[in-house]
Amino acid sequence: MSMTIGTDIVSIHRFHEFAQDTNHPVLKKIFTQNELDYCFAKDAVEPHLAARFAGKEATIKALYSRGISDVWYTDIEILNRHDGVPFVKLKKEMYKDLKLEISLAHCEDKALAFVVILGDD
Repeated sequence: MSMTIGTDIVSIHRFHEFAQDTNHPVLKKIFTQNELDYCFAKDAVEPHLAARFAGKEATIKALYSRGISDVWYTDIEILNRHDGVPFVKLKKEMYKDLKLEISLAHCEDKALAFVVILGDD
């Protein structure tokens, strides 16, 4: 069993322009419809977009540390369990045996994510 990690931090302000339009082309390249529905249901859209973007970046970094480089933003879906805890769903079947854990956080101006991946080599 091996473990890889990834982390990312982003400025929430970067998402201000995108938070005005659920159909913005940039959003469609980064987020799944489920993620957009979740974020745009919040009063403050930008922190939630930023946290999920940081989560996708952190996931990509952790995957890259495992030698996996064929995963794109929309192959990664960050959702929430019924208790609010976020989780990562990889849409590529070939990586279904990887166990991913994610933590997201945001404050006034920054959002960050930390991802741990466990799996057999």
